[in-house]
Amino acid sequence: METFDYIIVGAGSAGSVLANRLSEDGTVRVLVLEAGPSDWHPFIHIPAGFIKTFHDPRVNWLYHMEPSEWTGGRRILAPRGKTLGGSSSINGHIYNRGQRMDFDTWAQLGNRGWGYADVLPYFRRMERRLGDGDPTFRGRDGSLVVSDLEWRHPLCEAFIAGAVSLGIPRNPDYNGATQEGVAYAQRTIDKGRRVSAAMAFLHPARKRPNVTVRTRAHATGLIFDGRRVTGVAYRRGGRNGTPVMVQAGREVILSGGAYNSPQLLQLSGIGPPALLTSLGLPVRLALPGVGENLRDHYAPRFTVRVKNIDTINERARGLKLAREVVRYLTTRRGILALNPTLIYCFWRSEPGIANSDLQFTFTPASYREGLQGELDLAPGMTIASWQQRPESRGHVRVRSADPFEAPIIQPNYLAEAGDRRVLLAGMKLARRLLKTKPLEPYYAYEDFPGDKVQSDDELLGAAKQRGTTTFHPAGTCRMGPKTDPLAVVDDHLRVHGLEGLRVIDASIMPTMLSANLNAATLMLADKASDLIRGHSPPEPVVLA
Repeated sequence: METFDYIIVGAGSAGSVLANRLSEDGTVRVLVLEAGPSDWHPFIHIPAGFIKTFHDPRVNWLYHMEPSEWTGGRRILAPRGKTLGGSSSINGHIYNRGQRMDFDTWAQLGNRGWGYADVLPYFRRMERRLGDGDPTFRGRDGSLVVSDLEWRHPLCEAFIAGAVSLGIPRNPDYNGATQEGVAYAQRTIDKGRRVSAAMAFLHPARKRPNVTVRTRAHATGLIFDGRRVTGVAYRRGGRNGTPVMVQAGREVILSGGAYNSPQLLQLSGIGPPALLTSLGLPVRLALPGVGENLRDHYAPRFTVRVKNIDTINERARGLKLAREVVRYLTTRRGILALNPTLIYCFWRSEPGIANSDLQFTFTPASYREGLQGELDLAPGMTIASWQQRPESRGHVRVRSADPFEAPIIQPNYLAEAGDRRVLLAGMKLARRLLKTKPLEPYYAYEDFPGDKVQSDDELLGAAKQRGTTTFHPAGTCRMGPKTDPLAVVDDHLRVHGLEGLRVIDASIMPTMLSANLNAATLMLADKASDLIRGHSPPEPVVLA
């Protein structure tokens, strides 16, 4: 077998950062295995190409979730990136770190060094912020470009003015001192091009002679020597491809994300014994938390038909689209340079809550049946709302011993009554935000769910009918001390009970963040690189 010092399974957000940081030491050899192809496709790099990659099996795993009561028995699509950069190559470009209390909660659960003061230096270290920002919170010298949305539309301006009229303040920087308020989205786009984790971290690392990246390399299992993981088995070129085994002199690192990392652990005999035995898999290590604790944000959307102004819907077809294409090719501006969500709003479900627990997104566009991926023909605007810190927990489980079969994904959305209560508050506020006076000149009628839907039961019925994932799965390889029965990794992200194996991706998040997850995933990989190398962490930031 070929031997490398570190083998990273997954070239997504975490894997890209790890490959970059670990290979800074020229004496070590790093291998990155990615099941998908290279990120060559132009739709990956054009921001509006998000709509195309959303359904493209060449760069997207296109998983589906299991039906459940509160999704009306639907099998909701669960896109995940399957290319260099992973989901950062197909996501909505949003940069959103989360609230201070999110990370302090991680520390309070027994995860040393994961409080906000500890992780803030890593957020700053990796970021190259373009635009205003307090240097206490924002970085200027990192590899990840974070820019402000410069494009303006009267509907966006009216939405912000309407939010302010309801007492929600403008926030110049929701990644700064406080998240609460309304603002244009910050995004990982630079000069009209996507800044994926591959572009920011992996491709620069590939220029080093000690980094090897292998695409179309589907990991099928881990290799063991007793309780030590010594390598990875994979197939080059898919199910019928060549079987290969590679050896890790130091460590194997799983960075496949909240679905694929627990899947590979279970396929390798690490997980709940009853599940493994039922599928004929040997139990190498009984670890009940593998695949449990799945969290995700669940978002119903209100769609309103628009009058007296055009929206992105009309600009995205016919001659107007042709003009937008020319504009993008010549200036890197226009609707092709946009992220799918333009406005972010954070607020509280009840006045007495100390921290915002609701998140809203607004865009002057609408999608057929509320599903991002195909724009409506008629002019429209959309608001989505979700509970930031859901308590409902689901699971990810292998369906069989076949490593090429998609895992069972059951998020159990809205299973907790408290989640339904907060979601209802969000839906009611979302409707109020669409009916403010500044939006009145443009408001034609509510297309979905419609004005006849008013009661709590009717609103929950609408959430069942069209609510969907916001693509933020986390928690399935939970970080925690050994006393935590669901913990999979310790606070150095080492798998409990094994040597030579870590999990480093969004699956280790013990609780859900008040945020999209890409920013935090990049951060935790950066922090993990210091833990692996034995580097002293930056000094914690002292905050009032």
